[in-house]
Amino acid sequence: MKVVFLDNDGVICLPKNWGSRFKKTKAYSNVVFGLDGNIPVEFRFDNFDKKAIKVLNEILTETGAEIVVSSDWRHHATLEEMGEYYTSQGIIKKPIGLTPKTEDIDSKWWSRFKNQALLEDERVIEIRYWLEHHPEVTHWVAVDDLNLGVYEPISGDIFNEDGLINFVHTRKLDEGIKQTGIKEKILNFLK
Repeated sequence: MKVVFLDNDGVICLPKNWGSRFKKTKAYSNVVFGLDGNIPVEFRFDNFDKKAIKVLNEILTETGAEIVVSSDWRHHATLEEMGEYYTSQGIIKKPIGLTPKTEDIDSKWWSRFKNQALLEDERVIEIRYWLEHHPEVTHWVAVDDLNLGVYEPISGDIFNEDGLINFVHTRKLDEGIKQTGIKEKILNFLK
């Protein structure tokens, strides 16, 4: 199985999209929310960039890869809700999983951080944990605007204690996954 660990903000949800959830909620303020207080998923999240979705769909089609959501958005929706939102935004595949929340991961994974983990460290550990529990994965890549990578990979390792080897950094937040060369880097990890 091939997997893309996908962050949303800075990858497929770009700065021009940020805040769109507030506009959607205001525009549809006459919608009656559920009695349990849950806001429907279409109002919880910002829109995805259409050109970024086109690039992601091309990657998914060309490689057959599945999506595992590593974005913080996974804290605000179930896997089913996230899948509904992805398809409503034009993504051709629903995610097959969400990386675990840090509080759900055994403390052995956290021993080197001594309660000082940064968001990047947490994301790396969450992805490593997911991979350890899914040995069926043969190829994978993490795509994120946070720097989850390492500078000197250890030969033969998929990660070392400092980060992920199979990582593509979308440094230009306003371009995300659609910036020049990003698609090719992702494809190289999934071949």
